[in-house]
Amino acid sequence: MATANKTQPTPEDVDAFISRVDDRKRADAVELISLLSAATGEPAVMWGSSIIGFGARHYRYASGHEGDTPLIGFSPRATALTLYLSLNFDDYTDTLARLGKHKIGKGCLYVKRLSDVDVTALTELITDSVAAARNMID
Repeated sequence: MATANKTQPTPEDVDAFISRVDDRKRADAVELISLLSAATGEPAVMWGSSIIGFGARHYRYASGHEGDTPLIGFSPRATALTLYLSLNFDDYTDTLARLGKHKIGKGCLYVKRLSDVDVTALTELITDSVAAARNMID
């Protein structure tokens, strides 16, 4: 039996969440909201307790597991800003080289602060991720 995805949109106010974010990350979170909203044309929505997502798409795996996820999102975590992207990072070595200080994980880009990265390179990754996510919509 399929279980519901733990991370769902919530009615929590994004501004209220941001107001509780550490001062050092708050300005970066506000800037990311602007960048991601511009890239998607969608408003910021809380997904779960700590992810700010934009838009939504439905996914279905061959295993039968399915659910909904934001087109793109981020979380201002204590150790880094975590961006949830729909990219194969191996295809973006040149852009990542221009990006600046970052780490990557499966579907995640981690940056300590936006001042550490090239915003033009970041915007390219965001734009391509949104396009890729939209191409995955059922």
